Amino acid sequence: MADKRVWLFREGNADMRNLLGGKGANLAEMTNLCFPVSGFHPFFLGKI
Repeated sequence: MADKRVWLFREGNADMRNLLGGKGANLAEMTNLCFPVSGFHPFFLGKI
C-alpha cells in the first residue's frame, strides 16, 4: 500500500489519516459522502 504514489479521493477514508494527512483524509471522507470535491492534495512520502 505504501508503494502507491497517487490516491484518488474516493479511494481514501478517515482511517488513512497517517498516510494522507488530515486534509487528504477529510477530502476523501467528503468525497465518500458525495460532496463535490475538486482538485488535488499533494503529499510527500520518503526522504529528501
